[in-house]
Amino acid sequence: MPGVTVRVPASCGNVGPGFDVLGLALDLWNEAHFQATGAGWQIVVKGEGEAILPGDERNLVLRAARRVWEAVGAPLPSGLRVRCHNGIPLQSGLGSSGAAALLGVLGANALLGNPLSREAVFVLAAQVEGHPDNVAPSLYGGLVASVADGEGNWHVRPLPIAPAWQGRRWLAVAVPRVALSTAESRAVLPRQVSLEDAVFNLGHALLVADAFRTGEVEALAVAFQDRLHQPYRLRLVPGAEAALAAARQAGAVAAGLSGAGPGVIAFAPQHDDAGLIAQAMVAAFRQAGVAARGWAVAIAGGAQVVVSKG
Repeated sequence: MPGVTVRVPASCGNVGPGFDVLGLALDLWNEAHFQATGAGWQIVVKGEGEAILPGDERNLVLRAARRVWEAVGAPLPSGLRVRCHNGIPLQSGLGSSGAAALLGVLGANALLGNPLSREAVFVLAAQVEGHPDNVAPSLYGGLVASVADGEGNWHVRPLPIAPAWQGRRWLAVAVPRVALSTAESRAVLPRQVSLEDAVFNLGHALLVADAFRTGEVEALAVAFQDRLHQPYRLRLVPGAEAALAAARQAGAVAAGLSGAGPGVIAFAPQHDDAGLIAQAMVAAFRQAGVAARGWAVAIAGGAQVVVSKG
């Protein structure tokens, strides 16, 4: 039977001050192979989450796939087999659920002959997962802004990245073993913020985008400051403040939460490899009594779909 293989990268939501708007694709990947065959819907997961993710239709990948058949009005296949290999840690702030939703939507769309445009794929995956600032970079790659117009429409814009900032593993991520849901992280945020803080974040988010465009290291160091979410969320992650301090001491010019946490991310565009910075963050977490893992990663391109000929 013909099949479809889909690869989707991790993502960092918010990117510092770009709260719920900016997202950055990271070079950690989930991959899934889809075949419409057999009877019943089943999924086999290897890698991250293999011991806890369901192997039936409760799995987010299969739930997202079902939404595609429903959206286009096509009859559901009697059987669907999916084999996943996950490289993105779960509940890490690295967009694992957004990647899962995209896997399902892209895989089902390809099996159906791609009736959904890329824009429609984004909208459907964002509806399934609920976090457009993760879904958008995983789909389009690079640095992406996602903005809602208040009428249910989304405007997604990939933003330019300096050539010198591409192709090198100059970002470091560390994921502590801390149970923290996005709902918990959202609950600690204030319902209202001051005009001063809103203006502060607006200006710094624009500076982040411009730093990526120009490749100015010093500009990123100035830009990566936030008053809307990180001051409230960092206290939920034991050892996070120490990990960010360790990243800067090891050479990062900026560091903060990845998405809603608990993962943290550090930026060192002046280095070809941020492995030592990742190690420094992991060591700081461990010194605080929290187990952690770390990676040096590059900025990733967008999701990939390959259709086999059977």
